[in-house]
Amino acid sequence: MLNIGIDIGGTKIAGGVVSADGTIVDRIRVDTPADTDALADAVADMVRHFRASHEVTAVGVAAAGFLDRTRSIMRHAPNIDWVEHPLRAELEVRVGVAVVLENDANAAGWAEYRFGAGRGSSNMVMLTLGTGVGGAVIIDGQLLIGGRGAAGELGHVRFERGGRLCGCGLQGCLEQYASGRALQREAIAIADDPELGAGLAQVRDEHGSIPGDAISRLILADDPGALAALHRVATALGETAGGFQATLDPEIFVIGGGVAQLGETLLAPVRTAYRGALPGGENAAPADFAIATLGNDAGLIGVADLAGGR
Repeated sequence: MLNIGIDIGGTKIAGGVVSADGTIVDRIRVDTPADTDALADAVADMVRHFRASHEVTAVGVAAAGFLDRTRSIMRHAPNIDWVEHPLRAELEVRVGVAVVLENDANAAGWAEYRFGAGRGSSNMVMLTLGTGVGGAVIIDGQLLIGGRGAAGELGHVRFERGGRLCGCGLQGCLEQYASGRALQREAIAIADDPELGAGLAQVRDEHGSIPGDAISRLILADDPGALAALHRVATALGETAGGFQATLDPEIFVIGGGVAQLGETLLAPVRTAYRGALPGGENAAPADFAIATLGNDAGLIGVADLAGGR
């Protein structure tokens, strides 16, 4: 059985034909048009291309944004001009078949649950550390949608009262303290520290900024300033994961996104902070932590699998 999965990003649309075991057997990637009509046409062209070469059963589309509970209406999207937009109906008219629509973080989390680092669990939380913090929650083998369709927005759980202003309009959201952007902010601050910041300051002076890839290189080279920045981010993530444990009781936390490329260097301080925040202390049963394995393909794999109804 083959399904089509399409992941609409702010700059690229990635599409693939996905087998029942999560293998991508064909793929296409195109630029995301700025115009929403042209974007829908691009998705339809992709579906027609795949259907001409493969016998497919279902079509799934993932996109960043807030969907309603019926997974029909895109209420708001961060990078595309969709406001209360009937996206599923628009796509179905163009492709001529039923379309399953899902939030991109949920789709990626489902892929990791089915085929990646969360495989074999029944209860999983995924946290993606990129520009912000995305989330997906699997409870008893089911993707958590919520009463209004917005469950799993874990990056917007408040970490600090009256804290940093978030793009969502609130203050103190987790993603302001535990994302790739937060790591960069911490590194910039530490660069001015005469005891810790020499390596970061050198990068800043040479390049005029401290890019994320440079921070990662310094972390992996055991630079004390970069490690201190990572420790702050990992502590915020781990402490909040303790709260998620009390609420959702997952068996495993799967960490994805660009920062997750740091692997165990990231996970070690996350686990330390998490254990200190667990209700029950030493008597608590901690969850596992793992790095996501499917990378940028997770969204299209997950939404293809969801479209297949499994």
